[in-house]
Amino acid sequence: MMKLIQHPNVVRLHEVMGSKARIFIVLEYVTGGELHDIIAARGSLKEDEACRYFQQFISDVDYCHSRGVYHRDLKLENLLLDTAGNLKVSDFGLSAISEQAKADGLLHTTCGTPNYVAPEVIEDKGYDGAFADLWSCGVILFVMLAGYLPFEDDNVSALYKKISGAQFTCPSWFSDGAKRLIPRILDPNPSTVRFLPPPPHLAATIDVARYVCFLRCLLASTG
Repeated sequence: MMKLIQHPNVVRLHEVMGSKARIFIVLEYVTGGELHDIIAARGSLKEDEACRYFQQFISDVDYCHSRGVYHRDLKLENLLLDTAGNLKVSDFGLSAISEQAKADGLLHTTCGTPNYVAPEVIEDKGYDGAFADLWSCGVILFVMLAGYLPFEDDNVSALYKKISGAQFTCPSWFSDGAKRLIPRILDPNPSTVRFLPPPPHLAATIDVARYVCFLRCLLASTG
């Protein structure tokens, strides 16, 4: 899967070797730690810093989707930092490619980390990998700014109920831009809100998915 992806914000796959008993995967050595640990130590990130990471992150996700690759387990623990402070997405162990979709054009394997998983994945009726990844992006952005998860509960059924109903509230310290952006991403209906159409004069000349990623970054940075 990772052979399909060559992007500065993805942990690079150098080589795969094997013997009769084992497979060895050689990955880029990333030494800056996990973004999760930084947030745990500091409580949250300032919005300009969160925006910088989010722009790098969404650029990578957009690139993966353009290559037909869907991560399906995006979470803070899978976001690493290099020595220059640049973000690197790791752990594509649960990822899927477009060719894995069923006859209905959707993916059907229920996977991911419960607090980050999209409502349509929980419903187990099939889902678009890009929509599901973008939901996880919204959860990550929320955590970067708030310092805690938007959906939490010790009971998994109760947690999934909160996710399916998008039962969360943005903290008062969020900027107006963040308060506009995050509910647009964390909307239970992926087809009507998570993807927004480009302006009519751009519709014929721009890829919709790339425009949406740009729009989200713009909203986050102009709050």
